[in-house]
Amino acid sequence: MLIIMNLNTQRNDIDNIKNKIIEYDCTPHEIPGERKLAIGITGPTNLIHEEEIRKMKSVEEVIRVTKKYKLVSREMKEEDSVIKIGDSKIGGNNISIIAGPCSVESKDQIFDIAGRLKEMGINLFRAGAYKPRTSPYSFQGLKEKGLQYLDEVKKEFGMSIVTEVKDTHTIPIISEVADVLQIGARNMQNYSLLEEVGKINKPILLKRGMAATVEDLLMSAEYILAQGNYNVILCERGIRTFETSTRNTLDLNSVPVIKKLSHLPIIVDPSHGTGYWDKVAPMSLAAIACGADGLIVEVHNHPDKALSDGAQSLTLERFKKLYTKIKELTPIIKN
Repeated sequence: MLIIMNLNTQRNDIDNIKNKIIEYDCTPHEIPGERKLAIGITGPTNLIHEEEIRKMKSVEEVIRVTKKYKLVSREMKEEDSVIKIGDSKIGGNNISIIAGPCSVESKDQIFDIAGRLKEMGINLFRAGAYKPRTSPYSFQGLKEKGLQYLDEVKKEFGMSIVTEVKDTHTIPIISEVADVLQIGARNMQNYSLLEEVGKINKPILLKRGMAATVEDLLMSAEYILAQGNYNVILCERGIRTFETSTRNTLDLNSVPVIKKLSHLPIIVDPSHGTGYWDKVAPMSLAAIACGADGLIVEVHNHPDKALSDGAQSLTLERFKKLYTKIKELTPIIKN
């Protein structure tokens, strides 16, 4: 259910309506838009007497939201959400690029890559300190030491850090360093983890699961928003199909579909989506052309020596060429 009010509504009127919603054992979610103020309602909304709400002061309209997912839907918020990360934004009229290696491997490696990306103008740096891997014998990340190196990168270069959280007990220590907490594809339906990151005041990058539908992704995002954290960025990173010529099948159809169904921004991961570095540039440009709000790209100074995902990582030189093309394409697509 959605209650529509004027942006100039007095705080006392808003609080009265929210208190009334709580009386029905439901949860109010205050969602300011560009033209209207919305109060989304989750919980047993079938118990709410709509006429009672309609008659309350400052209420303009009461709408039943028909989607299974409520807070992430376009019905709940007409305008695109824009997520602020330090001095950067994801959503709106800009294309945001998150770049960096799959994993933190050493201090020298991470500083070399971060420094050269910063020189190119990249402000959002990705690297994993904790790495959930298919094999228990694969490199699992440097963990706390990796976080320490990321914190040093943040202080040295003024970059915002995007890194993965794979379980609930590491949320506090990762939150001290990370500006954006990434939920990986394997954890997209780890509902306990989703609920916990929904309780913190940090942007969340939620990757689509490898066998998840668009609706599955949106329902997972709903778990986070339902806990009060509305700063969610969706990520299309490819799904598993019968095709074997690439690591995954990058479902760019999902971008315009999600844009129609949800107000949340969506970025694309062409690195995991293809699995091969030579496919990353064309699929990056295709992602922007179909309406993505940004990209998350794996970049390594020595991909042939990478401890994880080297085959899909761009060298810094190749990334620089791609970034130049992205800057040329962005005004054409966004204007």
